[in-house]
Parts: sequence; structure tokens; C-alpha cells
Amino acid sequence: MTPDYCTQWPASFTAAASFCFDVDAESAVLSFAPEAASRMSVMTHQSYGPLVGIPRLLRILEQHGVLATFFVPGYTAHRYPDVVRSLVEHGHEIAHHGYLHEPLGSADEAQEITYLERGLEALEEVAGVRPVGYRAPMWELNYRSPHLLAERGFLYDSSLMDGDSPYLLATGQGDESLVEIPIHWALDDWEQYCYIPALFETGVIENPAKTREMWLSELRAVSDEQGCFVLTAHPFVSGRPSRARALSDVIEAAVADPRVWVATMAQIAEHTRSQSLRVRTLSQPQVE
Repeated sequence: MTPDYCTQWPASFTAAASFCFDVDAESAVLSFAPEAASRMSVMTHQSYGPLVGIPRLLRILEQHGVLATFFVPGYTAHRYPDVVRSLVEHGHEIAHHGYLHEPLGSADEAQEITYLERGLEALEEVAGVRPVGYRAPMWELNYRSPHLLAERGFLYDSSLMDGDSPYLLATGQGDESLVEIPIHWALDDWEQYCYIPALFETGVIENPAKTREMWLSELRAVSDEQGCFVLTAHPFVSGRPSRARALSDVIEAAVADPRVWVATMAQIAEHTRSQSLRVRTLSQPQVE
């Protein structure tokens, strides 16, 4: 199927790119292994993101004149309030990423609402913002999630993988819809670099040069297809020096391409919403 959801980009652009950072810090571990709180080395592996990675990434973004979207769990906001406030001070978008990076696959509706509300409260309390964007932890959305998000005033979600361009997603409640900005695993740094013994044991840590080439290849191909390139990085992963340098090269390439509109996720979502696009309905498969 050829997507026809968002083919008209602003002005002279024919494609878009957005650079996103999931500021998981310790929450990515503690959500499923709370006992790891006593593992000092593991906790420092995660805290590297807000303490060292984010300052380095902010310098890189400023160097290229790019505003990014930071998906922040509420727990991270409470643990590192000054770091999260610095993101706002630099003009970047703050978006919602759960409270303690809670997986939604096993959550019931009441639990999911609690995660949403706690995250909203934390981000408003710490950063003074009410986010318009959401990304499910581990990109695991429920079929009820779109309505719960729209009900709370969210403009967009970025958790699904069924397109190369943003589209309007039906929530299942009348004419209500949500902008969906698709992602995929090949544009996530976790699969390339993340290794934590006995927790996220992948057995491989890629050379940043390989990752850089893969991402540049995807950027070129998505741009040729007039799509939307969405790169997801984690400060505790891609904030490391050689990885940050590889990421910087990808950002530089996107900025240098005159076809590509480099924008925050909110800007892309607002542009999508401003167009007269058909709304897409996703139905849950039935298994006999």
C-alpha cells in the first residue's frame, strides 16, 4: 500500500526529519527490575544520560541549530529536575514517556490512566509544561491508548510502525483522531549499543561507524520516498563520545539536505493536523 497520509511538506521541502531522545535514565531498568536499584554500577550506567549525555547532546543540537523532542518519564523529571528544565530553557520539546517507563502490554485501563496522569503531573510540576506528544515505553501501545491520549488533549503519538509518514489515527470514539508519527527499530540506538549484563543482554555493541552509515542510508532513502525520518536515541546510550559524534554526522546531513524539513515532533504533528487527510482505522486482529 502506498501511503497518502502526509505527502505535502511545508514550503519547498519534500521530506521531514525529527531527532528524538528518550530520557529513560534509571526508569528503563527500575520499571521491570526494581531490585536493580541496589546495583550501583547499573544505576550509574543509566544516570550517565542526564548527567553527561544530555549536556553533550545539547551542545551538538545547538551547533547544528536543531530543536529536538525529548520524551521524558515522570520519574526522570522528579529525579533530575534541573536537567529536564534545561531542555525547556534550550527551546526543545518535552513529551510524555510514562512515569516509571511502565510497559503497557500487561496494564489494564486503570493502570494505564494512572501512568498517564502521574507523568503529566510530574512534567507540569518540574518543567511547567503540559506535553502534546506521547511515546509508549518500549513502543508498546494498546488499542485503547489512542482514545486515552486524545481524551487528555494529546496531539500526537509516536509508537507505531506501519508507515513512512505521519497520518491521522482513529481512536475508536466517533470522529476523534490522533496524529501518529511512525517509528521503527532500525532507527533506535538501543538495538545498536545497549548492553547491561543480566538485564538487557544483547551480546553486541556496534561500531558507531556502522550505525552512522545505517542511519545515513535510511535518511537518504526516506527522503527519496518523501517520508518522515524519525531517529530515536537515548542519552545514556548515544550520549557517549564516539556515538554522539556519529549522531552529530547524521544531524548534519539532515540539516544540509535542502529537501528535508528538520523539525520537532510537535511541529510535524501540527503540520499533519492542518491538512485535510483521511483518518485511518486500525482494527485488532482476531485469532480463531
